Amino acid sequence: QVQVAESGGGLVQSGSSLKLSCSVSGVTLAHYHTGWFRQAPGKGREALSCISGADGSTYYADSVKGRFTVSRDNAENMIYLQMNALKPEDTAVYFCAVDLPPNLYCTGTYCYSNLHNTGQGTQVTVSS
Repeated sequence: QVQVAESGGGLVQSGSSLKLSCSVSGVTLAHYHTGWFRQAPGKGREALSCISGADGSTYYADSVKGRFTVSRDNAENMIYLQMNALKPEDTAVYFCAVDLPPNLYCTGTYCYSNLHNTGQGTQVTVSS
């Protein structure tokens, strides 16, 4: 059974940086797509970034491109999201997901997940 646990969120000022971590167990991470998603109050789920388990390609949403960097350590079964130049509009609960189609799709131009395998999320709050 896949277990996923996000951590690293917090309250920061605009312009600050945070690094989110996601611990994964129950699967061999190298064989799976992994992604980061967020949900803000009153807004829909947004796919931020993912790494394809098929070819290592990465996807970034326009809203975070150039500010966020996704990475993963397959040996340690860890996924990371480095977030720089944070803005108040980045305030949300952040989730990571580990899966394969049809639960998680990841290419260089497309990312979608129904968050079938995800954790409780970690809250990121950016003050202005």
